[in-house]
Amino acid sequence: MYLDQSNTAVQIAEYLADVRERMDRAARRAGREPREVTLVAVSKTHPIEAIQAAVAAGQFDFGENRLEELWPKVEQARALGLDQIRWHMIGTIQSRKTRDAVGPFVLIHSVDRMKVASRLSRDAQEAGRVLDVLCEVNVSAEASKHGFTPDELLAAAPALLELPGIRVHGLMTMAPLVEDPEATRPTFRSLRQLRERLAERFPQADWSQLSMGMTNDFEVAIEEGATIVRIGSAIFGARTE
Repeated sequence: MYLDQSNTAVQIAEYLADVRERMDRAARRAGREPREVTLVAVSKTHPIEAIQAAVAAGQFDFGENRLEELWPKVEQARALGLDQIRWHMIGTIQSRKTRDAVGPFVLIHSVDRMKVASRLSRDAQEAGRVLDVLCEVNVSAEASKHGFTPDELLAAAPALLELPGIRVHGLMTMAPLVEDPEATRPTFRSLRQLRERLAERFPQADWSQLSMGMTNDFEVAIEEGATIVRIGSAIFGARTE
């Protein structure tokens, strides 16, 4: 179950306002301008009505985890005239499904290995496209998480940046899920430091984006330099099943 549908629009607007206020405060604590940070509302598993309510409240960037869930929502959004939506792919892309990822995204956050990067590039070229992507990095070295290790990405970067069908814009990571958000700070700081190393070593590329921070830790992520935060339950409400 999700939010009571009779109150969804009001609640989502209130939750969005609260999240934005917390984002602004975190940015100012770090001496940053709030406009430097993009909020991606993670709409996975939530119905098009919830997305429509968020759009009505001024939210236009949405993140989806699964391609098979994304495409019906894209069609539903088009039918409703929600042309302002900017879709982000934030979930793992299987190498055999890269062709399905050549779609409406403004940004793919989850290029987690060279095989996926190469196939995305190939499929994008065939479609006459260049895809904007982030490289997913498993900073915390958790076995359950996807992504390049920092050393793997440093080694792969020359080949990655030569791929003609993708355009790298920065990095993404997921911090460990812990009770104290402050414990995630070393993960976010490490990603920022890796970005600085990559920018110094490969200045020809754009490393400007850091996609990091979710509902439980986005304020710490912003303090550590996040330019994109991916927030779901703080906007749409927690699932109860």
